[in-house]
Amino acid sequence: MDLIDKERNRLLQRTARVFGLSFTVVSLVCLSLPGAVDFATYAICFPLYVVLGFFQFMMGRSRSLGWVVASYFVGLTIIVLVTTLPLTSPSQSAISAVMQIAGASLASAAIVLTIDTVRRVALVTGFVMVSLTTALLTLASQPISRTLSAIVLGWTVAAVIGFWVSAGVPQVARRIASIGRAHRAERQASETEAQRRQGARLLHDTVLATLTLLAHSGVGVAPDAMRQQSADDARLLRQLRLGATPTPQSSGNYNLEKVEETVLGTTLESVKQRFGRMGLEVSWHGTGQVLLPSEVLDAFLLALAECLENVRRHSGVTEAHVTITDDETTVRAMITDAGVGFLLDDVDSARLGFKESVVGRLKEVGGRARLFSSPGSGTTVVLEVPR
Repeated sequence: MDLIDKERNRLLQRTARVFGLSFTVVSLVCLSLPGAVDFATYAICFPLYVVLGFFQFMMGRSRSLGWVVASYFVGLTIIVLVTTLPLTSPSQSAISAVMQIAGASLASAAIVLTIDTVRRVALVTGFVMVSLTTALLTLASQPISRTLSAIVLGWTVAAVIGFWVSAGVPQVARRIASIGRAHRAERQASETEAQRRQGARLLHDTVLATLTLLAHSGVGVAPDAMRQQSADDARLLRQLRLGATPTPQSSGNYNLEKVEETVLGTTLESVKQRFGRMGLEVSWHGTGQVLLPSEVLDAFLLALAECLENVRRHSGVTEAHVTITDDETTVRAMITDAGVGFLLDDVDSARLGFKESVVGRLKEVGGRARLFSSPGSGTTVVLEVPR
């Protein structure tokens, strides 16, 4: 039996238990009213009510038909005793107690007897026995049509509840499964998109940058620097082809080793040396002795390197200034050049350089980037990441 069937049966059993125990208590209250029955009859029936309640409680914990049959037997015994033991005809309170047992308390078994053919046979058998017994024993106290109408109504309601729950649980399960599939598809699409964006940044920051230099015959870059950068790119592509997942470790380099924390000052020098080899003189100001988590440091340095690459390629100058500051919560880098500048509205939204390699990268680690520029006045970029 699969999980859905188990959950359905458990729900049916608990519903039947609550339904049956509720009306058993109501019947006992009716029988306890003054003048309902004599003390001797009450003393005999009270333990039977307790036994019936126990059987109905167990019916809510077990699928065994034995508890259903036992509750039928005890319930019918109560009906017989209440209607036959008193020397006079049963009072209205006693008849009410009997109807609560016949039309509701014992009818609760119908909720768990709607699952399969064998149980439906037990349902019909129990209904016929309870209906005939009650109708015959209360014939002198009330019309048989009234008795049968109440019993039929109670058993019908219980059976409808059982059929409704049995049909509804599989539908809910299918909807939950559908939602789960939609969630997995959405998550897979999000992961695919994230991988695509990471791949675009990776290629933009490495291979495409090198190819751009080659397309311009490496103007302004020493041949040794070109050879070293090309070798680094070739090594990275080989790792990717072999199935490795690159993790950015420092500006311009993707390392496959995981580093938990790194001091900022130990990696800024590599950025300076790289761009020095490529003809851009970088002047550093402020502190470099800041401890950052590896993923934050990676994003910070790669965004910083992309900003310097933009200075080298687009500003028209060979010098840039980088100022590093920090406080209790944030590390900042301000990259400034005195180049040609540009209008922010003229930047193509499809370009990955700033949008993805700077803004998108910092956003993923909780940081942000701000850009200030105008034609003829140079450019300033402020990068911020949390500590």
